[in-house]
Amino acid sequence: MSLTANWSYPTAIRFGAGRLKELPDACAAAGMKRPLLVTDRGLAALPITGQALDILDAAGLGRGIFAEVDPNPNERNLDAGLAAYRAGGHDGVVAFGGGSGLDLGKCVAFMAGQTRPVWEFEDVGDWWTRADPAGIAPIVAVPTTAGTGSEVGRAGVLTNSLTHEKKIIFHPKMLPAVTICDPELTVGMPRAITAGTGMDAFAHCLEAYCSPFFHPMSQGIALEGMRLVKEYLPRACRDGTDLEARAQMMAAAAMGAVAFQKGLGAIHALSHPIGAHYGTHHGTTNAVVMQPVLRFNRPAVEERLGLAAAYLGIPGGFEGFHDFVGALNAELGIPVNLTALGVTDPDLDVLVASALADPSVGGNPVEMNAANTRALFEACL
Repeated sequence: MSLTANWSYPTAIRFGAGRLKELPDACAAAGMKRPLLVTDRGLAALPITGQALDILDAAGLGRGIFAEVDPNPNERNLDAGLAAYRAGGHDGVVAFGGGSGLDLGKCVAFMAGQTRPVWEFEDVGDWWTRADPAGIAPIVAVPTTAGTGSEVGRAGVLTNSLTHEKKIIFHPKMLPAVTICDPELTVGMPRAITAGTGMDAFAHCLEAYCSPFFHPMSQGIALEGMRLVKEYLPRACRDGTDLEARAQMMAAAAMGAVAFQKGLGAIHALSHPIGAHYGTHHGTTNAVVMQPVLRFNRPAVEERLGLAAAYLGIPGGFEGFHDFVGALNAELGIPVNLTALGVTDPDLDVLVASALADPSVGGNPVEMNAANTRALFEACL
């Protein structure tokens, strides 16, 4: 392991129940006077979105909203969002919602003043330097789920609707200027979404912890993030009004996104193409493939996960950790395999090629190739 690395840590976070009321102050801190609130279709009609718009309107910031966002947002959503942004004369974005709303909102802000196609800013090498920094609008992020962690990230995931590939669009200025984490906004999440997004947070922490790269700060955050999910996700699923559990899960989600600077791996390399081709929920897909990936990576992570198991109070070392994941999935109602998730008769050649092209593949502790990746997909079915 090389003891040389570049580290980055996130933004100003206003954390706590009721802090949505500080949205106008957060917009002012980011330099916005006419923000566009970007969210997904499902959230647009819910009371929490109306509450956010009322708060903005009462402060003289308008009621601009764009909600034509798919569960796996794509370049068509982006083009429509940019049209709404420009037509409304907006000067910044409030990215509001789960991963889809947050990611699309960040991409709208990023592309607001760019002239090149969005795919030229994929997270490959130094492609981010192609962007005009002056053309990136400010962002305030308001998560309404506890999983993706996009509220503290410098990238957005966008699906290419033609190739069905998920692409990571990256620029340091995509990091929100201010994030408001108000657990009251997550109280109304359905149990299945609570479970899926919570397991997304766990996957971020788990893969970061297992990544072979050198980042001891992120590794420590990942370990504590796993503990929070273990303790509080079942509580949040049992009682959606448990505000302590909701708050701790929001913290775990942000911690997972901070931690995965250290790297992701096969869980995400598999789930990205599955979601892009079959429209599955990202966090739930992560949970479904988690145990097969643990077995796949066992030669490289057995000792490390034994230490994690001890910290988490799980007896039995690696086996105990593996079995804990299965028991947690069962308790949360996660499908037992990809077939049960709805992925039937998949094109494995396409999925394998997409997985090996995914940026997450480089952070897996066991090197992935066509043969072992195909076998891994088959083990998930």
